[in-house]
Amino acid sequence: MRYEGVLDQYKGLVDLPAYSQTITLLEGNTPLIPLPSLAKELGGEFELYAKFEGLNPTGSFKDRGMTAAISEAAGRNVRTVICASTGNTAASAAAYAARAGMNSIVLIPQGKVAAGKLSGAVAYGARIIQISGSFDDALSLVLEMSQKYPCALVNSLNPYRLEGQKTAAFEICDTLGSAPDWLCLPVGNAGNITSYWMGFQQYHRLHHTGLPHILGVQAAGAAPLVLGHDVEHPETLATAIRIGRPARAEQALQAIEESNGRMVAVSDQELLTMQQKLASEGVWVEPASAAGLAGLAAQIREDRIKVAGKRITIICTGHGLKDPDIITSRMAVPPVLPANLHALDEVLNTLTET
Repeated sequence: MRYEGVLDQYKGLVDLPAYSQTITLLEGNTPLIPLPSLAKELGGEFELYAKFEGLNPTGSFKDRGMTAAISEAAGRNVRTVICASTGNTAASAAAYAARAGMNSIVLIPQGKVAAGKLSGAVAYGARIIQISGSFDDALSLVLEMSQKYPCALVNSLNPYRLEGQKTAAFEICDTLGSAPDWLCLPVGNAGNITSYWMGFQQYHRLHHTGLPHILGVQAAGAAPLVLGHDVEHPETLATAIRIGRPARAEQALQAIEESNGRMVAVSDQELLTMQQKLASEGVWVEPASAAGLAGLAAQIREDRIKVAGKRITIICTGHGLKDPDIITSRMAVPPVLPANLHALDEVLNTLTET
């Protein structure tokens, strides 16, 4: 069966205006990868899965929402879209705008965007502007600009973004046959946690698939929803969630409350450790994407979540290629050997003996 993108796959479940013109890069349909070794390492007899959103067209979950936002804008004959970004939204907005024949303008915090993400936006033809402020400052500016000029704002403040992003919840239920017991995911601007809860609630009403508890995970240096107040100068190596004033804070906290879930924070070192753990299972993600697993591991360790017999899904929001410097800046320089088999004997013998 031919796959046609999330808007066609879940037509009737995604609420877009009738005038919308579908703009798609065949996003969605990402794998739900079993992680039995990691589940065993975490010390429980439970099923663990990673929803690998890094396999969307531009390498992150943002494509689900962007196909909806750009499709709606295209239906209004909008010629320019604008967004603030820590990287993933920029690449996605630029790609879908290019697909639709639109211009894209991206505001980013100076020096705070990973090169892998910025290069994507450049490749897709975005006009990129750095500001001497935070993501939150950039978001305030693009909101003002969208009200002053004839352009469409495509950040998660745009309600159609959430309509597209909620399709990931549909896919998880379709694959498992029901909702997982726990859904664990990173929280930055809080649009994604809001959209997942929307999706699970909608699917539950239609198909009685159950509802998960939601574990939202922030980086300790950018954890306003854990601290209970805005963070003026958020700091974390997980650039995707380096946000101090989440636009969807209220909805995110509502999702946590209604799902009887939790909002927690983890250190950067915990993120890096779990990034390595996921890579050991063949799943390479950017640091923020390891937040769900890091939060889950901490909750299990502290005996705050009982996992025995449960099905748990972690959301890996972006591919490791989004931020390769995290790996390359820490790796040892590979040895240089002569180009002959004799020189490789010691290495080969070591590997074949293990």
